[in-house]
Amino acid sequence: MLSKNQIKTLTGLQQKKYRKQHKLFFAEGIKVVQELLNSNFELHQIYTTQDIFITIPRDKVTIITPDELKKISVLTTPQACLALFTMPDEKPVANDGLIVALDDVRDPGNLGTIIRLCDWFGIKHLVCSAECVDVYNPKVVQATMGSLARVNVVYTDLYDYINNSPLPAFGTFMDGRNVYTETLSQNAIIIMGNEANGISAEIESLAKHRIAIPRFGDLQQTESLNVATAAAIILSEFRRSL
Repeated sequence: MLSKNQIKTLTGLQQKKYRKQHKLFFAEGIKVVQELLNSNFELHQIYTTQDIFITIPRDKVTIITPDELKKISVLTTPQACLALFTMPDEKPVANDGLIVALDDVRDPGNLGTIIRLCDWFGIKHLVCSAECVDVYNPKVVQATMGSLARVNVVYTDLYDYINNSPLPAFGTFMDGRNVYTETLSQNAIIIMGNEANGISAEIESLAKHRIAIPRFGDLQQTESLNVATAAAIILSEFRRSL
């Protein structure tokens, strides 16, 4: 049975300041939890309604009721288990290969999906501006479906990072050059911007290669693509040029 203090601590981790304070984050659902258990993330505790984690030390597993899981879950329909993991120290970002940089992406679902896309397309490093949504937000963790275990996500001053990197910077803009006809490098930074405002003026000044996904509709009235959808198309094109 969970105590009131345990419930308070667990629900508190839905907020960034308490995650930073405790250096803990949580993941929900058997698939996501199992992916993180198979990674280098350090397990703190599992809370589960089913005793299915038989390889985990018993002192790391707490059996709870479905009602207790509802109290600590952020999901409308809780998925059997919730696990706490220790936040790892950030790792350095490589200076070769493809690197995705996000400028002020705020939506948890978008960030989680972009992390999955990086995993799918074999991109190991994702660099985020300080204004981006927290990678350990429960909705982000859920949206990654375990890909968080295989993508190094770093928060930094994005301007300084791009400005000091030896890699060419490709920025995505509505008025950029057609990505389907451009020569794309396999060693580059790919910049994706904010959901409403795109890439900021400061970061735009560093994007020497301006690319765009052309519109094919007859009326050409669609304002823009969702940033995660755009990322999928852009990353596919970069990898297609291999």
